[in-house]
Amino acid sequence: MATTLVHFSGHLHLRTRLVLSILSGKPVRIDGIRSNDKNPGLRDFEVSLLRLLEKLTNGTVIEISVTGTSVLLKPGVITGGKVTHDCPLSRSIGYFLEAIIMIAPFAKKPINLTLKGITTDEHDLSADLIRTVTLPHLQPFGIEDGLELRITRRGAAPLGGGEVQFLCPVVKQLKTLNFVEAGRIKRIRGIAHAVRVSPQFSNRMIESARSVLNRYIPDIYLYSDVYKGEDSGKSPGYALSLVAESTTTALHCSEAVSIPGATPEEIALNAARSLLLEIKRGGCVDRHHQILVLLFMVLGSEDIGRVRMGELTARTIQFLRDVRDFFGTSFKIVPADSSNPENSELLLSCYGVGFVNVNRSMA
Repeated sequence: MATTLVHFSGHLHLRTRLVLSILSGKPVRIDGIRSNDKNPGLRDFEVSLLRLLEKLTNGTVIEISVTGTSVLLKPGVITGGKVTHDCPLSRSIGYFLEAIIMIAPFAKKPINLTLKGITTDEHDLSADLIRTVTLPHLQPFGIEDGLELRITRRGAAPLGGGEVQFLCPVVKQLKTLNFVEAGRIKRIRGIAHAVRVSPQFSNRMIESARSVLNRYIPDIYLYSDVYKGEDSGKSPGYALSLVAESTTTALHCSEAVSIPGATPEEIALNAARSLLLEIKRGGCVDRHHQILVLLFMVLGSEDIGRVRMGELTARTIQFLRDVRDFFGTSFKIVPADSSNPENSELLLSCYGVGFVNVNRSMA
């Protein structure tokens, strides 16, 4: 039986389209990748992601055109197992992990993945936020035991030198999500880390963030994380990651990373204000994790899953269109509170496709 080829154009949303192709089993062709750019074609981090997907699957065929402006992926079986991968220094480890987390639970064997490179930068989620926010989003779907991310070495941009280990169990099927109560924020946690600079920078960030957050809530614990010697990577840098948790376990997060000329205080204030903005947007899922949660709702058991979210990002809206192309699934989207026009929260519901992990080795 010939599987229909799904066709796209342009370099945007490349990661999610590759992930949807692997999960749905439908080949995907993406043309016109930066074809009008001075430097056309795939970037090194995109090629690296394709190579990583190749390592984690068996039978996947990837064809890249000579100019690099076109890529064809014919998906194979997600095998998992133990894999080590060096990420290029143009993007952080978070860029790769976000995509891998979407396919990891459906592998044949539990994944034990070691990634080397930059652990925190301003483009992607840092290893800290993936550990404290992304992974807990998998728990309501029944992915819990053996799910772990260890930061063995930190690596700041531009030279990196960081290393993380990602462990993920395999599941046969996902549970249906019903998460519509956002609750009230009950606590804020954070990690301030500084590498190859004075450890005092962490304390300065913590004090500065507290000066904003203490006005709202008493239960705040910000942890100073100092790595020394080899474990601190090859470049100096510091960052602050913040997570707010509600009474119904909804998580909102923000982060600010050191930039030349900015003081630790400015970085911390930036992170604290971003967190308050994120909380204001509302919903049970923050905007960084909309796509992950919606994907797992689509793959859930044959039942209706429901979730409350703040305003959808442009990425999420495009993702919903792509999901329809790969799985034929559409979401019903209604205002969460139609009586209050100022409330931009939405209720999203969909009927799961009942995705079963046929790759899973029988224990």
